[in-house]
Amino acid sequence: MLNAKVLISGADFFALDQPINPYYDSKPVNVPEAKAEHRTILENFYKAEIEILQVTPPANSQDGVYTANWGLVRNGKVVLSRLPNARKNEEKYAEAVFRQLGLEVIHAPEDWRFSGQGDSLPCGNFLLSGSGYRSDPRAQKFAAEALGFELVQLHAVPKLDASGQPVINSASGWEDSLFYDIDLAISVLRDDLIAYCPEAFDEVSRVQIAALPLQKIEVDYDEAVKGLACNLVSTGETVIMSAHAPKFQAEIEKNGLKVLPISAPELARGGGYIRCVSLTIS
Repeated sequence: MLNAKVLISGADFFALDQPINPYYDSKPVNVPEAKAEHRTILENFYKAEIEILQVTPPANSQDGVYTANWGLVRNGKVVLSRLPNARKNEEKYAEAVFRQLGLEVIHAPEDWRFSGQGDSLPCGNFLLSGSGYRSDPRAQKFAAEALGFELVQLHAVPKLDASGQPVINSASGWEDSLFYDIDLAISVLRDDLIAYCPEAFDEVSRVQIAALPLQKIEVDYDEAVKGLACNLVSTGETVIMSAHAPKFQAEIEKNGLKVLPISAPELARGGGYIRCVSLTIS
């Protein structure tokens, strides 16, 4: 079973104060609604028979609900993330949680960016990794070697300004992308089946993905961006996914998987959805 056990926190401190990705807007945040959406996700995880380890969210952390970015876990080890400044206080909190869970904590160098599972999706022994936005290639290589994965280094397309130049995020100071974490561009449905949005990747990455010895579903660009379609969690039998990606849902069901669709528009304003709010422990 994929994603048999996941780490979850909560949306108690969800906010959009520091717009560190392109999905943020200026409307007031509805925290009760975000918390209700989070509860719905948990309820559907239980329906899919996923074991949930829930911890109190880190205080005064706008993105503390997105536990996928806390690290990357395999076989009792975790490579701790190196997050943007707006999320730095989550690192020590996450490390304490991991140690309480009995995991061996591995630190990447402090000056490397590493976005944890959000930018590194295990698929069997492959590690489908993003680079250039929230994670450095050297950090992805470090994580893959530390945890025994075969690295597949991918690169999503940047967000461009009116003159065709890459946009630098005003809050993080880093280059920006609608696919800043790879879990917005690609999904693992089974160890032999992935889904991805071709338009999310540069040409070299599309060639790499095509060459993988896996079955593939192509995801519509609008569903990937507007519906955050790829940001899902699959057990290999049941898929908890966005309710705003009907074409993708139909393709998943054609492959014999059960789908539990969820709408979480408030949480989506932070640039995260179902995959983002859960970190796989086993």
